[in-house]
Amino acid sequence: MFNQEKIEGTLEKQYEMLAKQLAALTEGETDEIAILSNASSLLKQALHTINWCGFYLYKHDELLLGPFQGLPACVHIRIGKGVCGTAAAELKTYRVADVHEFPGHIACDAASNSEIVVPITRNGELYGVLDIDSPIKNRFSEEDQKGIELFVQTLQKFL
Repeated sequence: MFNQEKIEGTLEKQYEMLAKQLAALTEGETDEIAILSNASSLLKQALHTINWCGFYLYKHDELLLGPFQGLPACVHIRIGKGVCGTAAAELKTYRVADVHEFPGHIACDAASNSEIVVPITRNGELYGVLDIDSPIKNRFSEEDQKGIELFVQTLQKFL
């Protein structure tokens, strides 16, 4: 579900366009914080009904808060803890319909009800995760997952 005034077409086409916009914004940029900042802003502006979008970066054997859009967030997340830490530990996308049913969920924003977390790798190693929250239960579909994974694949080329 995209903000319709921003990007039109099927959901798959919308995500393809979003990935192209990310590539255009990022082309020639070498500063990772600038890249991640623009990536989180692009997602927050394009996606409908999300309340938090950002990155946790793998540093010192934990996830550390990186660039994001939304309310203040948890700064440190242990690997294997919550949705972000679990996705990082398993290097696997987690799409959670109801975060309140996820064992060990970390509630940084009480308004969040669903979440998708996609691991980011560099040279086959964990770099961090992209975390997107929504106040709507079951907000993220399988199509959203494929599109957000495409976005992360595009992002990884620039990190």
